[in-house]
Amino acid sequence: MRRLGTISLTVLIVTTWLAVAAYPAAASQQFPTATFLGSPAAGVVSAAVGVHKIKHVIVIMQENRSFDTYFGTYPGANGIPMKHGVPTACLPFGLTATQCVKPHHSSSNVSVDGPHDRAAGAADIDGGAMDGFVRTAYAKRGTSGAYGVMTWNDQREIPNYWAYAKNFVLQDAMFESVQSYSLPSHLYLVSEWSARCKVQGDPSSCVSAAGHPAQVSFRPVPQPRPDYAWTDLTWLLHKNNISWGYYVAPGTQPDCYNDGATCQPLPQDPTTPQIWNPLPYFDDVHQDGQVGNVQTLDSIYPALSNNTLPAVSWVVPNWKESDHPGALISDGQSYVTHLVNAVMSSPEWSSTAIFLAWDDWGGFYDHVVPPKVDSAGYGLRVPALVISPYARQGYIDHQTLSFDAYVKFIEDDFLGGQRLDPKTDGRPDPRPDVRENNPLLGDLRADFDFTQPPRAPLLLPEQPPTDLH
Repeated sequence: MRRLGTISLTVLIVTTWLAVAAYPAAASQQFPTATFLGSPAAGVVSAAVGVHKIKHVIVIMQENRSFDTYFGTYPGANGIPMKHGVPTACLPFGLTATQCVKPHHSSSNVSVDGPHDRAAGAADIDGGAMDGFVRTAYAKRGTSGAYGVMTWNDQREIPNYWAYAKNFVLQDAMFESVQSYSLPSHLYLVSEWSARCKVQGDPSSCVSAAGHPAQVSFRPVPQPRPDYAWTDLTWLLHKNNISWGYYVAPGTQPDCYNDGATCQPLPQDPTTPQIWNPLPYFDDVHQDGQVGNVQTLDSIYPALSNNTLPAVSWVVPNWKESDHPGALISDGQSYVTHLVNAVMSSPEWSSTAIFLAWDDWGGFYDHVVPPKVDSAGYGLRVPALVISPYARQGYIDHQTLSFDAYVKFIEDDFLGGQRLDPKTDGRPDPRPDVRENNPLLGDLRADFDFTQPPRAPLLLPEQPPTDLH
């Protein structure tokens, strides 16, 4: 078990009974069916002032799961369509349904994913039929992939994730911002765009590239450093004296250009910008002298304990703890639980919002057709949770959301509603739209009740009992 940095373990000992009391002990335990509590619009209006009670936003981004994979059987959520407890969908291997695979439960600690680049996403969605997942996986991964992408887990395998859903907020309409793989997704997470720039250092030369943004390729030889000349959110944060940090777990990451089928793990740390760590490739981060804000994960723990946590933090894992298929599900859940426990055990808990999500669908089955907001997205649905002392308890948010909503929340909380907009942000670039202003995008403020007193921490065991094998 990891240490919680300099955070006192006394809090963990004193509040252990809280975690046990709230912890789902059996697969048969009932969860409340929660929907909107009153009018979402009214909730947003009342939250316009209350949002400033949130002094710290922490985005924890995990890897490669669809919503139906982790929460497809969560009571009250828009999950896997079933009749009498049996999934109604059976996805074909080929053009006919003579051989097909139904969604099915799995207790395996290691998952097998499917292709999840831009072309695979289009094939999986299949014009809205949502029936291409098995065909796409079978073509690239064989039979194991065809069956792997149709698996689901529940509280028997991921009890802590389900406990967070039960006690805080589960979002069942969170879509990846861009229909693509990890790098474009992480670019949208910090900048609302995925592009290639033809002239180094010139934002006006950047063009949309949802499937193929510039990336270092190590096959057959390393390519020149990518140049991300367009504007990212840290530009606005720095301009307005809002602190930020990007925390990278040292270890390895898969080096898959455009989701290649075979990954050769490469070293990962703050000084190795790649698919999960793109900010050091942004020109404005260098111009602002803030490359050092990209730090090792260990740096977040003393920041939590000594009141130096930045206003905005992004946290990315290494491969081992990422939930990325091939890595152990149990390791990913333990890593996330450790982070959340550390926040809850710190002085910052009473003023923090944790947004936990998975960066893309990983080729796994999901039955919901993604809305189309522009040529890049949205991508497929992913699991997403809000954990905060002000989060509504047992609340399922059905608003249409994407990672753009995280940027919108940060801007509303810390920047007075200013947007990452080339017409107003002081650093023009030719991005096609301002994603935060899309009328389809929901408002995360509806997930909070700022009239309630801050709720107590929910400390969960880092290694919970599960059915994983």
